Amino acid sequence: MEPSEAHENESGASAMWRQFQARAKPLLSPKLGSGDPEEKRDRGGWMFKKMRRKEDAVLDRVISSSQPDLLYSAPAAAAAAQLCGKAAAGGSGLGLEKPTSPSLNKSTLAHLVQSHHKSSSLGSACLEKLAEPPGGGGGISGSSGGSGGSGEAETQMESRDEPGMAAPGSSGVDPAVPSSAMYKLEVELKRGNNLAVRDRGGSSDPYVKFKMAGKEVFRSKTINKNLNPVWEEKTTLIMDCLSDPLYVKVFDYDFGFQDDFMGSAHLYLESLEQQRTIPVTLELKDPNHPDQVLGSLDLAVTLTPKDSPVEERRDSPTMLLRRSWKRSTKQQRLSELHRKSQLWRGIVSISLIQGRNLTPMDPNGLSDPYVKFKLGTQKYRSKTMPKTLNPQWRQQFDLNLYEETGGVLEISVWDKDTGKRDDLIGRCQLDLSTLSKEQTHHLDLALEESRGYVVLLVTLTASAHVSIADLSVTPLDDPQERREILARYSAWRSFSNLKDVGIVQVKVMRAEGLMAADVTGKSDPFCVLELNNDRLQTHTVYKNLNPEWNKVFTFNVKDMFSVLAVTVFDEDRDRNADFLGKVAIPLLSVRNGEQKSYMLKNKELTRRSKGAIYLEVEVLYNTVKAALKTAVPAEQKYIEDEPKVSKQLLQQNFNRVKRCIMVLISYGAYINSCFEWESTQRSIISFVLFVVVVWNLELYMLPMALLLLLVWNYFFSSGRESSDTEAEPKGFMDKLYAVQEVLVSVQSALGEVASHAERIKNSVNWTVPFLSWLAMAAMCVATVVLYLVPLRYLVLAWGVNKFTKKLRDPYRIDNNELLDFLSRVPSDVQVMQYRGLKVAPGPSPNKRRKPPPS
Repeated sequence: MEPSEAHENESGASAMWRQFQARAKPLLSPKLGSGDPEEKRDRGGWMFKKMRRKEDAVLDRVISSSQPDLLYSAPAAAAAAQLCGKAAAGGSGLGLEKPTSPSLNKSTLAHLVQSHHKSSSLGSACLEKLAEPPGGGGGISGSSGGSGGSGEAETQMESRDEPGMAAPGSSGVDPAVPSSAMYKLEVELKRGNNLAVRDRGGSSDPYVKFKMAGKEVFRSKTINKNLNPVWEEKTTLIMDCLSDPLYVKVFDYDFGFQDDFMGSAHLYLESLEQQRTIPVTLELKDPNHPDQVLGSLDLAVTLTPKDSPVEERRDSPTMLLRRSWKRSTKQQRLSELHRKSQLWRGIVSISLIQGRNLTPMDPNGLSDPYVKFKLGTQKYRSKTMPKTLNPQWRQQFDLNLYEETGGVLEISVWDKDTGKRDDLIGRCQLDLSTLSKEQTHHLDLALEESRGYVVLLVTLTASAHVSIADLSVTPLDDPQERREILARYSAWRSFSNLKDVGIVQVKVMRAEGLMAADVTGKSDPFCVLELNNDRLQTHTVYKNLNPEWNKVFTFNVKDMFSVLAVTVFDEDRDRNADFLGKVAIPLLSVRNGEQKSYMLKNKELTRRSKGAIYLEVEVLYNTVKAALKTAVPAEQKYIEDEPKVSKQLLQQNFNRVKRCIMVLISYGAYINSCFEWESTQRSIISFVLFVVVVWNLELYMLPMALLLLLVWNYFFSSGRESSDTEAEPKGFMDKLYAVQEVLVSVQSALGEVASHAERIKNSVNWTVPFLSWLAMAAMCVATVVLYLVPLRYLVLAWGVNKFTKKLRDPYRIDNNELLDFLSRVPSDVQVMQYRGLKVAPGPSPNKRRKPPPS
C-alpha cells in the first residue's frame, strides 16, 4: 500500500471517529468537545463503554421476553455477521467504502438490537468490535502507525477472509487456542454402591452435587439411611467447552448440622465419546485420604456437540455475556419444550393380577407385598396384601407413553414393614417396544433378584386426544373439528370405545393479584393442569404478578366425575417450585363457553389464597358412557402420600363422623317423638301410615321409598351447607382442649363398641351359664313363633305395642329389652377383673425360720 493511500485511509478513519464523538456528545457528556484531541479520544472510549453497558441492558430486556432459540439460528447469525463485517470494514481504514451517512454506526447498533432476538452471541460480538479503542486493529478508528500499521491491518484482513481463521487483533482469540463450541451434556445419576458410613446407626443419608467451573449446577434428592441409594435422576447441562471437568461430590445430610463429606470424583469430558450414551462408574475418593475406599457412583452420560455461530475465547466478554444469558435462553425455549415433552403418544393399560411364590421377608415366614411401577417419571404403587406369598391384587391403572418406542417399564416388589424401611423382594423390567399395540398381553414376569413371579395384563393403545395450543388455534373453535368431535360422542356411538367418555378443553387466560414469592416482590408463575393422572403445564412468565398465558389445553375424559385441578406455582431455579394457589373444578359443574374468574385457594382447598385465575372450560361427552362408567372402579392416583399423624385432621374426621351420627340420631328422635305422642296429629298420621304400609308391604316398595326420599330432598331441602364459611382461628389452649375432647370421645366410642361386641360373644360361649340358658330359651320361643306366625303380623304387633305404650302407661320409662339383656353379660375386661387369683405357694406359717448366721 502506498503511503498516500495509507494517509488517506488514516484521515478517513479519524474523520469517522470525530463524527461518532459528535453524535455521542449531546447524549452522554456536555463537555466532551473540550480539551485536547488525546483527552477527547479517552473520553470518547469511556463514553462508548457506558453506551455499551446501556445497549447490554437493552439486550437483557429484549432477550428476557423473547421466544426463539438465540444460540442456534443460522440465518440470524449470517445477518449479524454481515453487519459486523460492515462495521469492522468501515472503521478499519483499509480502503473500503466509507459510510455515506453520519448515522451509520447508530443504525448498525439499532439493527443489532433488533437482531438480538435471533443471535445473542453475534450481537455481542458486533458490540465488541464497535467498542474497541482506536488503537486496536479492526476497531472503528484505524491504526495510527503509518505503513507498519497498515501492514498489520492487511494481515488481519487476509486472516479474516480465510475461512475458519480468527484474527488475533480483531477478535481477541489466540491462534493457539482452539475455537469454542456449544455442547449439551445429559447426565443420568443412577445409583451409588457401597458408600461410606457417616451416621452412628451404620448408615448415611446421601445426596449428590454436580459442579462446573466452581458453580453448583445440580443437586439430587436425599436418600435416607441407605448405602446403596437409587436416584434415577436426570439433568441437562449446556457448556461452551470441554476443558472444565464435571466435579461430582457426595454428602451425608445431617439435619441442623454441617453435612458430612462422603467422597468426590471428576468426570473429564474431553475423553467422552460423543453422540452416544456411555455408562460411567466413578470411584469416590477423599483428597485428604486417597487410600480410603468410599464406594462408587453409576452414571449414564450423553455428550452432544452443537456448533456455535461465532468462535470466541471462553474468557471473552461475549462468552461471559452468553453465560449470564444461559438461563434466559433456557427459559425462552421452555414453551416449545413443554409442548413437545408433555404430549403423550399412547396409553399403557396395566392390570396387576397376582404374585406367585414370593420370597418370605418376615420372621413368620410370610410377607406383606406391594408393587411399584415406574415408566419415565410416572410412578404407581399398588395396595398392600398382608401376610401372604401369593397375593391377589386385581388392580388396573393406565400410564402415558411419551416415547414412540415405548420405553422400559420398571417393576419392583416390596415387603411393607411398619416402623422401619421396607424390604425389596425383587425387581424386573418390561421392554414395551417388544409388545404389539392394540392387543392384550398376558405376562408372567420372573423377579430377577429372588424367586417368584408377577402376573400382568398389558395393553398398548393409541394416543388419546390431548394437545397444547395458543388461543388462535383451538380445537373446539374449528367448525370442522367440532363436528367430528360431536359425531364421535353422539348417542349412536354410545357402546364403542367405552373408555373414551368425552373431551375437555381448558383455556388458561391469565391470573391477577398473585402472591409475591421472590425477595424482589415478584413471582415467576406457571400453571399446572391435572385431570386424574394426566398433567400438562404452561410456560413460565417471569417477574410478574399478573401473568398472561393465553394457552389452550385439551384432555381426553375417561370419567365425567373427575375433577380438574388447576394449580399456580412459582418457578425457582435451585429448589422446588413454590405453591401460589389452587382451584378444583368438577367437570359436571362446568358451563360450556363461559369465561370465569376462580379465586385461588390453599393446598387443602379449605381457605382462600391470594389472587384469581381466569379460565374458560368446555366439556363434550357421551351421557351413556358417563353413566356406564359409574359401575367400574374409579381411577386412583399413581402415588398416594403416606398417611401422617395430624391432630387437625383427626379432629376434622371426628367432626365429620359426629355430624353423620347426629343426623341419624335426629331421625331416630323424630320417629321416637311419634311413639311418645308429642304431637297428636303427627302420631295419628304415622300410626295409620305404619299399619297400611306393613299390611300391604311388598319388596318393590323399598326402592320406591328411597325414590320418594330423593324427590322430597330435591324439592323441599332446607339448603346445603355453605362451603365458603371459614372457621374462626383458635388459640393454642382452644386447640388443645378440642383435641382432648376428640380423644376422649373416640376413646369412649371405641370402648362402647368393643364392649357390646364382647357381650354378644360372651352370651353364646357360656361365660355366664344362667344368661346362656336364658338366651337359649328365648331363641326356642322365637323359632316357634316365627314358624307359626307370619312376619307381617309380628311387625304389626310390635308397632301397635310401640305406638300404644305411651297411651297405656303415660309414666312408663322407655327401655330396650335387648340392650337391657346384654348389659347383664360381662365384657372381656370385666371377666378378667372378676377372675380370682390363685394363691401363690409359700412356706408354712408354723415352720420356724432359721436364724441368720452370726
